[in-house]
Amino acid sequence: MRRVITFGTFDVFHVGHLRLLQRAKALGDELIVGVSTDRLNFEKKNRYPVFTQLERSEIISALKCVSSVFLEFSLEDKEKYILEHGADVLVMGDDWRGRFDQYGNVCDVVYLERTPSISTTATIEKISFMK
Repeated sequence: MRRVITFGTFDVFHVGHLRLLQRAKALGDELIVGVSTDRLNFEKKNRYPVFTQLERSEIISALKCVSSVFLEFSLEDKEKYILEHGADVLVMGDDWRGRFDQYGNVCDVVYLERTPSISTTATIEKISFMK
């Protein structure tokens, strides 16, 4: 059984998120997703998500490509999460290329290309502009 793990905020869920998760799942038998907590997202981006961590977790859990979801409380605990979930592969978007290479000692690390011209920030800005 090959387990794949990935992490993200997954706020204002869009097709880029879906495609990344589908491609991540294609690399293994199970896809485990760590959803950033609201607090962690604020620490990373200096803003809270539009949707709460429970709403985002529920959305991700409903996807057929996702086997299980957990809340990610700390960026520094990535290795702990990888080991706890028995992950064989860590998948991240290529905008993070090189930032997770240190976990290559506990699993394979794969960076997948992002869907061009799609981002949560741009989507939020577009929605705000339309008001």
